[in-house]
Amino acid sequence: MKLSNKFSRRDFIRTGSIGLGALAMAPALKSFARPKKKKLGIALVGLGSYSTGQLGPALRHTKECYLAGIVTGTPSKAVAWSKKYNIPKKNIYNYQNFDEIAKNPDIDIIYVVLPVFMHKEYTIKAAQAGKHVICEKPMALNAGECEEMIAACKKANRLLSIGYRLHFEPHNMEVMRLGQKHILGNIKHIDTGNGFTYNGDPNAWRLKKALAGGGGLMDMGVYCIQGARYTIGEEPVAVKATQEKLRPDFFKEVDETVFWELEFPNKLVTTGKSSYNNDWSYLKAEAENGNFELGPAYGYNAIDGSINGSPMKFPQIIQQAAQMDDFAKCVTLNKQSRVAGEEGLKDMKVVDAIYRSLESGKWERIG
Repeated sequence: MKLSNKFSRRDFIRTGSIGLGALAMAPALKSFARPKKKKLGIALVGLGSYSTGQLGPALRHTKECYLAGIVTGTPSKAVAWSKKYNIPKKNIYNYQNFDEIAKNPDIDIIYVVLPVFMHKEYTIKAAQAGKHVICEKPMALNAGECEEMIAACKKANRLLSIGYRLHFEPHNMEVMRLGQKHILGNIKHIDTGNGFTYNGDPNAWRLKKALAGGGGLMDMGVYCIQGARYTIGEEPVAVKATQEKLRPDFFKEVDETVFWELEFPNKLVTTGKSSYNNDWSYLKAEAENGNFELGPAYGYNAIDGSINGSPMKFPQIIQQAAQMDDFAKCVTLNKQSRVAGEEGLKDMKVVDAIYRSLESGKWERIG
């Protein structure tokens, strides 16, 4: 979803004042038929490109949950999604009547897929409405907001998960096994990079610091931080970062390309980089008794990898379907997700420290 620099949060919400009368002209639709085994209902909040291209289609393939509702500020999207996914009118909300979702038993989980500056507000609103929550990454503008979100969900006794789909992707899961189980011995070094060349709307919310929190680091770099953390299975203690900006007129408010060194316990140092001006997607690990790598590492599909030069032989999966199904199981069993809110908080502590290092030019402690 696009948000121009003219829009404040209040303006953004005001655009959500749609009356469901817009749907009155739509043909009568049948709601999703519940299978004998009860699937949990998910409502997507925000129908931008990720919901449209990935989450909506993935929910056609989930086994533990289904698309029960939507929240949007665009009447035309409400009509189109209702028709495409057979969503009943009573399960369609806007940002002004969002709180009424608390009364809807069809909806068990709310997936927040909004610009980053709205993650905290709608995660807390969802928990207060009695719904379990998935929040898309990056979790929030900073670690302090993450802590507020975690606290609100705990107070409401609701589960919180972050949209870290790669924790359910076979190639990345193999990297976790190789590194954390020391299959090739102790890790000696990791290098990882993620980015793409951004040539989109110069007024998009992603390029506004107040709305996105940052640029390539917040959007792409989180995957690299995750990659180093879940390969080693430990938490970094310090970071030193530098940046490069070759298109300053375009990336006026946010970072373009950031390079960093992450120090882990026992003095292990990994390297990483993120960018809105380079096409990267890889993770390379050097261990005592061999090497393994992923490339592409972080995309929605076509992920590939090798161990000591031999290809990994894992299937491509619908990552978002696996992610949402796992959370639905966690809700049913009342157990924490492997990608709970605390996982997002850990990443944001690293991101905050990287931004401090960019300002100071020094190593910065994490946490």
